[in-house]
Amino acid sequence: MTLDQAIRHLNRANAVARRARDAMGKHPFGAILVAPDGETVLAEQGNVDTVNHAEAVLARTAALNHPADYLWQCTLVTTVEPCAMCAGTQYWAHIGRLVYGMSERRLLELTGSHHENPTMDLPCRSVFAAGQKPIAVIGSVPEMDEAIAALHRGFWQG
Repeated sequence: MTLDQAIRHLNRANAVARRARDAMGKHPFGAILVAPDGETVLAEQGNVDTVNHAEAVLARTAALNHPADYLWQCTLVTTVEPCAMCAGTQYWAHIGRLVYGMSERRLLELTGSHHENPTMDLPCRSVFAAGQKPIAVIGSVPEMDEAIAALHRGFWQG
């Protein structure tokens, strides 16, 4: 996936996060699943709650609807670096690539010790490295940091 494609898809994922926040009052996280062609969006998902994160729900749904060999060629694009739970779910769903906009460490700077988002200091690359499948990771994408941070800044401090 090119940087231009990644930015375009991250903007769409951020729009999903904005809708989750604005329409439903959910945490502002958004994820999309991109087909092997790098263009077609197969699914999108906003955050549901503190246990059903956008990435995990998307990965579970994808695993129910697509064969593993197809998902291995797909890309999960998400606004913020997946937590350990979401990275593990992506791994088990066999989604072969990940693009994320903002790091989990940067998210912690914005949320602090908010009781609804006790951010872990466990990079997704560490979770994937503990497995047996090489998940390709692109992230963070500095060009997207401010747009993604703006949704979180307004949410956690508002």
